[in-house]
Amino acid sequence: MAVSRRRLIGSLAAGSALAAVAPTDLLSALGAPAYAASPPGDVVGKVSVGYQGWFSCPGDGAPIGGWWHWSRDRFQPPSPGNTTIVSWPDMREYANAYTTAYPRLGDGQPARLFSSYDEQTVDTHFRWMREHGCDTAALQRFNPFGDEGPTRDAMTVKVRAAAERHGRKFYVMYDVTGWTAMQSQIKEDWLNRMSAHTASPAYARQNGRPVVCVWGFGFNDDGRPFAPAACLDVVNWFKARGCYVIGGVPTYWRQGVNDSRPGFSEVYHAFHMLSPWMVGRTGTLDGLDWFHTNVNVPDLADCAAHGIDYQPCVMPGDLSAGHRRHGDFYWRHLYNMTRLGAQGLYVSMFDEFNEGNQIAKTSETQASTPAGAGIRALDEDGTACSADYYLRITADGGRMFKGQLALTPVRPTPPLVGGPPAPGGDLAAGRPASASSQNGAFAAGNAVDADPNSYWESTNGAFPQWWQVDLGAAHAVGRIVLGLPAGWAARTQTLTVLGSTDGATFRTLAGPAGVRFDPATGNTATLTVATTTARHVRVGVTANTAWLAAQLARVGVYAASAADLARGRPVTESSHVQAYGCANIVDGDADTYWESAGNAFPQWVRVDLGSVVAVGQVVLRLPPAAAWQRRTQTIAVETSPDGTAWSVPVAPAAHVFDPATGNRVTLAVPATPGRYVRIRVTGNTGWPAAQLSQLEVYAA
Repeated sequence: MAVSRRRLIGSLAAGSALAAVAPTDLLSALGAPAYAASPPGDVVGKVSVGYQGWFSCPGDGAPIGGWWHWSRDRFQPPSPGNTTIVSWPDMREYANAYTTAYPRLGDGQPARLFSSYDEQTVDTHFRWMREHGCDTAALQRFNPFGDEGPTRDAMTVKVRAAAERHGRKFYVMYDVTGWTAMQSQIKEDWLNRMSAHTASPAYARQNGRPVVCVWGFGFNDDGRPFAPAACLDVVNWFKARGCYVIGGVPTYWRQGVNDSRPGFSEVYHAFHMLSPWMVGRTGTLDGLDWFHTNVNVPDLADCAAHGIDYQPCVMPGDLSAGHRRHGDFYWRHLYNMTRLGAQGLYVSMFDEFNEGNQIAKTSETQASTPAGAGIRALDEDGTACSADYYLRITADGGRMFKGQLALTPVRPTPPLVGGPPAPGGDLAAGRPASASSQNGAFAAGNAVDADPNSYWESTNGAFPQWWQVDLGAAHAVGRIVLGLPAGWAARTQTLTVLGSTDGATFRTLAGPAGVRFDPATGNTATLTVATTTARHVRVGVTANTAWLAAQLARVGVYAASAADLARGRPVTESSHVQAYGCANIVDGDADTYWESAGNAFPQWVRVDLGSVVAVGQVVLRLPPAAAWQRRTQTIAVETSPDGTAWSVPVAPAAHVFDPATGNRVTLAVPATPGRYVRIRVTGNTGWPAAQLSQLEVYAA
């Protein structure tokens, strides 16, 4: 069987048979400004992610049938002895799950996997892309003339629909591995099948042309034996049909050594954009720096000289090999390619659980991973990480790449949602910002860009106005810092601060009140607010004594001092109904909730804090809406260091949830060491089931 691009590693490590970089080329590249052959489009200036979409399970309706890409023998369920994967997905947001032959998870639940063929799976993935700044998906398409062709065709339709729903772009990325009749069949496939999708508003375009990528030309292995002439014919054929053509090329394409065949220079330079492969080339920070200096810098210089756009790979690292360094490896790669001046970024990959370099949500601990299977979870190096951690790094890296976040070699993304961000603790730094209006170039993003002299200004003479930031996840907000440029004259603005978990329904956190900005005190003002869970923070402005507009140079948002240890952690349950699963109680959204099976007390829900801590307080919530009328639930709090031996620091008792007091119950817990906290419910006067919208756990 041909070696796939995801296995072409090993002897291609840094420096192995690498031809020397000419000093003059390197010096000229280092001294030259970043060059863009094309203006921003759907791939230039954007973050693209490789999307496999190639997992199938029996019963999902996929034409190919079986456990496609989960098992070596797809007609047998995946197990430790029959598998193609090295990482395990976090399964909490998939509506459908398929039971495997793996051992049960560490928390005792069945080991289940998703199917890419389920429309809800694709929709979930593209929602994650939207939420985390993944602009464009490169849909992988292998030889469609074999038995997987009908499934690949159907997946394209599903991806198109999801991209349209979530405002993402997508393009077809042909992988020519093992495709013996590629030269004629790739043209046939484009004309008869794939080109029809370019009519979609979601299909990626660059320079006004539909984007298509061909991956694999010039690789020095038996799976891609194509001669230069055949490859050049294909590239020119796509260009003649009005396409913008990306080449997925070997790491050493420029020199024609190591993973690249010699004699392909004309082919490589025929592409509009080059995206050299990097997966497996290094697993160390030093290695990434070596490639930046010795490969990426001269690569970009060569592309600039030929009018070609440069889209290098960035990768989170192989989780199964311990490369990730709790996010530092990925951030270094993003930082290096941003300071390089690359025209685009290609994330390898979104859903590649087969080789452990996925950014999609992944099992956090062994509690959500098959027991004894030897599969590493995200906390493999001792650092607790939330399932969405690598999506959040992608979002922050994308903002840095686009100039919305200051260039920094220091990873700003905290491993745990709601944990302290680094550096500085400002939850709003570099986050997406919007406003009711702007005056000229004084855009909303200026208030979160780390430049104290840039600022947002609204349309003049038209109060009220507002400015808003999306923190990316819900946080317990406790403090807001506002600023204007230090040299400005004193003024007072009448402000209101509001918070929201969903961006639609807002609650007042502070004001309205006049807030004084005085150069004698740095033109900053600090507002302490009652601790409130919010993902979206809005500053409303109704007056300004010095100018007929709202003005803000800085908005800093800081979490309350007490951290909710349960936020975003793995949770399990005794049961749930419909879509009201237990993940809702740790998502930071007060309006989503867990509801158990009805008329079947007792019921319980359990959270894994990731490590043993001295628990001192538990806060339980129901949705604050008045529709959730007053009710009493009988509740006990149980803790355990290992998930087996349990103590009961808070005995069963009746607790009232009243909308007049926010439908919130606070329970003091005698300082008790525990990694697992379990809430056991034995009665509810308002509904014959257990109900919770949020579980918050605080250290003693």
